[in-house]
Amino acid sequence: MSRTGEIARETGETRVRVSLTLDGGGAGARHTGVGFLDHMLEQLAYHGGLDLDVEAEGDLHAGAHHTVEDVGICIGQALDKALGDRAGITRYGQATVPMDEARVACALDLSGRGLLVFEGQLPPGAIGNYEHELTEELLRALASNAKVTLHVSIEAGSNAHHIIEAAFKAVARALRVATSREATADRVPSTKGTLT
Repeated sequence: MSRTGEIARETGETRVRVSLTLDGGGAGARHTGVGFLDHMLEQLAYHGGLDLDVEAEGDLHAGAHHTVEDVGICIGQALDKALGDRAGITRYGQATVPMDEARVACALDLSGRGLLVFEGQLPPGAIGNYEHELTEELLRALASNAKVTLHVSIEAGSNAHHIIEAAFKAVARALRVATSREATADRVPSTKGTLT
């Protein structure tokens, strides 16, 4: 059974289409008009073992905030859809990723409850038209809409590019573990019997 999710969202600020397959290999195209975001989505797909297509048009003349947040919303909704009732998954995942002087840890629970805990500070500034603070906004939108409890901790780093890339890779690696199928279980991994 293919674990996929497709989402289309249109507002007065953005138009976003996302197609996500959990059991992939990093295939797909990412075109958002925000070059650094496209690069980070490539990391998410490749290191998360996802096939991920993202097409977005937004009011970039007003900044990248709406586009980045709505991409996070749509990826989260597509992930939630792809997980279905979450039966047979590992549920929990964690990863720590170093990138040169930066190190970021992620722990997550595909709990059915959306929450982001983001610890540490990114230096102020922007990479192209991507403001550093948008990292937290995207992760919050993703966690809320995927119904994932997501903890991201910046443990070291001074270069914003390295810190943000390590964060996306850590989330991807933790997600890859959590969404993997348990070899011996086809039940929902909760004593409640549900993760919704």
